[in-house]
Amino acid sequence: MPRGDKSSYTDKQKRKAQHIEEGYEDRGVSHEEAESRAWATVNKESGGGNKSGSGRGKPDTHVSASRGGKAHKSGSSEQRSAAARKGWETRRRNGNA
Repeated sequence: MPRGDKSSYTDKQKRKAQHIEEGYEDRGVSHEEAESRAWATVNKESGGGNKSGSGRGKPDTHVSASRGGKAHKSGSSEQRSAAARKGWETRRRNGNA
């Protein structure tokens, strides 16, 4: 099987790659780069091509999708503690506690 051959991928994997590719293109990434990133994501999640049929594939890990929400975490634990103390002081001062 030559490099780049997508025949061993399931229809679901092909649809997923197409959807990811469209998302990248909507964000201004070139077609070639979007396609490359999309297939890299599919490979990372599913471990490459799966043959179709009952019990013949490996379950998807969704490891790439688990990044959501972590990119903009609200600071370190010290910063969160400081914010909690500040809020508590404000509520105590305003009589809302």
